[in-house]
Amino acid sequence: MERLRFDGKTAIVTGAGGNPSLGRAHALLLGARGANVVVNDIGRDPEARHYPGEASAETVAEEIRAAGGNAIASFDSVTSPEGAEAIIRTAIDAFGRIDILINNAGISIGAPFGEISTRDIQRHIDVNLMGSIWCSRAAWPHMKRQGYGRIVNITSSSMTGFANQVAYAASKGGAWSLTRSLAAEGQPFGIKVNAVSPGGYTRLVISTLEADSPLLAHSQENLPPELSSPAVAFLAHETCPVTGECIDSVGGEVQRCYISRTKGFAERDHSIETIAARWAEVMDEHGAACVALADMDTSGWGLRPYDASLQKEFSR
Repeated sequence: MERLRFDGKTAIVTGAGGNPSLGRAHALLLGARGANVVVNDIGRDPEARHYPGEASAETVAEEIRAAGGNAIASFDSVTSPEGAEAIIRTAIDAFGRIDILINNAGISIGAPFGEISTRDIQRHIDVNLMGSIWCSRAAWPHMKRQGYGRIVNITSSSMTGFANQVAYAASKGGAWSLTRSLAAEGQPFGIKVNAVSPGGYTRLVISTLEADSPLLAHSQENLPPELSSPAVAFLAHETCPVTGECIDSVGGEVQRCYISRTKGFAERDHSIETIAARWAEVMDEHGAACVALADMDTSGWGLRPYDASLQKEFSR
């Protein structure tokens, strides 16, 4: 098979300055395959408590350049529209375009739901979810104008439910819904949006788990972050055949994760008791079907034109 390359394409990888880290692995692979890479990282999170050492976007960019690739560092935060615009502008100013956005920046703070601080809940949303929204929104007009783009959002298996990870799981579930909706909206413009649920021995994992944790030891021995990068790069390639999908990629295992819907029942004149009596049908997974993206032309819906001036009126 022909070797898949990214010559002439410009990629941004957020949260890519750590070592070891998934973002660094993604950036190095894209750079090795010919992409111009913007390595984004703020360095040290001023609110982080357990991260080992300093992350450095410039160090990773230099690694790519030393290997013969093209890369530049970005130090802006994904947590604001202004920061996201600056990240995209770095790519445009340095390389003239933006083709690929890997929304990798993230935090994870494990704590029981009743104990995690309000601030730490908000930080998960600001970084993991809103960071992906702001960066995608900043890249969107450029991709739309050029009729081409690839966005890969980083989700997590935690989104399906994980104790002591409620805020993290909720933010990653939001990234999955963002992926689906952007994929539907981007189809007419040549923009494909997918998600990857990765795993590996990273600074984030080290900061989350106790030093004597068996899970940490297993991760260090068996899950180098580089094993998740091929799936990310494939979904970022121009030949990517899908949009709106989520791929699990951990330790060399690659699978599709998807939403399905059971057949259930159809009875317009139903009651609470009907649902109770027919609950087994609702839950029966036999014959369940994958929930596909909405494939329809919304121009005939009669939607009202968006008017930002009405926001204040409706928010009273």
